[in-house]
Amino acid sequence: MKIRLKLTLLFTVLFAALLLAFASVLYIAYAENREDEYFKRLRQQAITKANLLLDARIAPDVLQLIYKNAPNALSEEEVAIYDTTFHLLYHDAVGIDRVKETAKMINRIVRVKEIQFYMGQVQAVGFLYAHNGSNYVITAAALDVYGLKKLNNLKYTLIICFAMAIILTLVAGSFFSKKALRPVSKMVKNVEEITATNLHLRVDEGNRKDEIAELAVTFNQMLDRLENSFDAQKHFVSNIAHELRTPLSTIIAELELSLNKERNIYEYKEVIQLALADAKKMAKLSNGLLDLAKANYDPSNIAFKEIRVDEILLDARRQVLKSNADYHVNVVFEGEIEDDHYITVKGNEYLLGVAFINLMENGCKFSDNHQSTVAISFHNQRTILRFSDTGVGIAPEDLPNIFTPFYRGTNKKYADGNGIGMSLTQKIIRLHGGTLSVVSDLDAGTIFTIELQHV
Repeated sequence: MKIRLKLTLLFTVLFAALLLAFASVLYIAYAENREDEYFKRLRQQAITKANLLLDARIAPDVLQLIYKNAPNALSEEEVAIYDTTFHLLYHDAVGIDRVKETAKMINRIVRVKEIQFYMGQVQAVGFLYAHNGSNYVITAAALDVYGLKKLNNLKYTLIICFAMAIILTLVAGSFFSKKALRPVSKMVKNVEEITATNLHLRVDEGNRKDEIAELAVTFNQMLDRLENSFDAQKHFVSNIAHELRTPLSTIIAELELSLNKERNIYEYKEVIQLALADAKKMAKLSNGLLDLAKANYDPSNIAFKEIRVDEILLDARRQVLKSNADYHVNVVFEGEIEDDHYITVKGNEYLLGVAFINLMENGCKFSDNHQSTVAISFHNQRTILRFSDTGVGIAPEDLPNIFTPFYRGTNKKYADGNGIGMSLTQKIIRLHGGTLSVVSDLDAGTIFTIELQHV
């Protein structure tokens, strides 16, 4: 069932319930008021006839004649007057006798003073009437033809009005729900036009004030992220193809040249060494791409635990020195560690190790002395690591782009690389809720600063 139909039906049911409750209360209130008014009228008419009999001394047969000749004799009040001993003093129509009084009824009226009851639709009242020091029991009964007719007319009027109101509500609800959901229908049409080939298209945001406009704004923001992701993916794939093509082409060319003619063992060794160097570059690129993929995972899918930063840092230093015998990495503690939690963070040991290794190797390979210094400090909230070197530095125009995947600045002539390391490091630090900043001066060195919140 569509939302438009649901809204229409819900609105109609709600309105119908309210209208039905209102009509019911109105009908019941009118019926009770008619009943009370007619009982009062019966009592008053009975008292009037009793006064005519007792005070005016009008003969009973005259009163009966008046009753019989009344134009609405069938609905005229039928009055009977008794004394308290059940002796009939007067009756409008003994032959009809709608009430059919009994001694038990007369005694009850004497006891409770007044009773009201129904005989089918005929209303009847019996009451004790005091007159000139004597008590009389008077009963009166009649059918409220006019009042019941009005009540019946009211019932049919309410039913007709209720049915018409429901029909109008359905029509109005359908119209207003269609109008209210028109932006949604328009949004659906816009979304149907958006495909992977035209992600630049956007949904109309309307007045940017109501909930539907808020949904459109949120959807457009999602499209922005998707478009950026697609563009980054295209750029990423293009760069990977470029980075892999160069070493592969070199390996293929070197191997083909070595097969063209017989060579001595030293020449074959030289070709093998060149091919091996290119293969190592490809392996390093592959490992970097895998690490970059891990760093892009949802944090909920990565195992985090409490780990000591200094231990990961020293382990990363051992790996760097093992892979590069001519590198030198110094680790300096700028303050005495009084509490382990100052250098304990919640994170992933492998990913943080990759980030630290990238910064250490980066500092060493761009320095003439192949040396990098890591300084550890901390305060109440964060652990701070500064990776510094005295190398060639980074040009000011390159600084804004150093964390862009596959970007290589003007200092690429000093060392090989594929432009993944810094981007990967930044993603890892952000994944751990930290920050990574850089300060650099040409020919003076570079300082990368990591701040991580400790436990």
